[in-house]
Amino acid sequence: MPQPHYYGLILAGGRGTRFWPRSRKRHAKQVLNVTGDRTLIQQTVDRLRPLIGPDRIWVMTNDNVRDAIVRQLPEVPAKQIIAEPAQRNTAPAIGLMATILHAVDPNSVFGVFPSDHVIGNPRRFLKFVRAAFKAAHKDHISVLGVLPRYAETGFGYVQFPPGTKGGSTVALPVRSFIEKPAEPEAIRMVRSGNYYWNAGMFFARPATMLDAIRRHLPKTATLLSSLPAFGSSRFKKALAEAFPRCDNISIDFGVMMKATNRSGIACDDYGWSDVGSWKAVYDLLKPDEHGNAARSRYLQIDSAGNYIDCGDKMLALVGVRNMIVVDTPDALLIVDRERAQEVGTIVKMLEQHRHDHLL
Repeated sequence: MPQPHYYGLILAGGRGTRFWPRSRKRHAKQVLNVTGDRTLIQQTVDRLRPLIGPDRIWVMTNDNVRDAIVRQLPEVPAKQIIAEPAQRNTAPAIGLMATILHAVDPNSVFGVFPSDHVIGNPRRFLKFVRAAFKAAHKDHISVLGVLPRYAETGFGYVQFPPGTKGGSTVALPVRSFIEKPAEPEAIRMVRSGNYYWNAGMFFARPATMLDAIRRHLPKTATLLSSLPAFGSSRFKKALAEAFPRCDNISIDFGVMMKATNRSGIACDDYGWSDVGSWKAVYDLLKPDEHGNAARSRYLQIDSAGNYIDCGDKMLALVGVRNMIVVDTPDALLIVDRERAQEVGTIVKMLEQHRHDHLL
């Protein structure tokens, strides 16, 4: 059942550029239903519900998608869905949450959850989340480490002690954080057995997090501590003035790499995916006998390994292999499945050519 002093911070400020053309500034990845009937942010709230009631969920987002999130999460108080005045990465967002909660509930412990992940086994996931909350009670900043399935160079890693076996709910010391290693280093770390993917989920008491930010990001700490009480008539204006001046840095680089009171839960497989590209969506869906995965109608001749998302249109494929096809009313994406990460570059090209109506 929900715990009265447990809170969840959902980070929902990203644009999801690798999900263009469906992901746009006002319809970003986190508010899309790319893997089911519920949107990614709705799924995030759903799986936390047994432990954290919606009344204790907070969301940090931006002005472009705040209204969509308010509509999609009617059970979350609208005042707790906050549009950041400027993009400043995760450290200031988490610091702001710690500042608010420290005043709202001195006994609180909060977890940080990205809004755009998919969890295949929510019940097992919550087992590890409970363990991380428990570790945070001991004035630790705790992190979930995900058992790596392969040597991914696009993720950060958490180093646990040698001999670590995934699946225990005992908090372990975290020896280091490594950000996006080169392929040879990633292969070495995965083979060692004690490096786990950093899924970006952190747990702490507000006072513990604020102390770490004061130590390692003093400018941000000073700016956040100057804010008036949340809910006061002066809060919004003061936040608009202070937040853009905060350090533009992730909690990983800004705090976790330097903190000494850090611990982690070495999780086994609970079906985690960061759904980082259209290829990841393909990998999550059940393909047909030819390896095609689709969210719309299609016919095929000698075509295999494709992902199809074309709305109500019928798509016909002839001799097409390992492609991603995403069609919207004003844009069509066709990309080799193994190059899906490059879709974000297309968005940069649209910005350079000032095709604002497609962003």
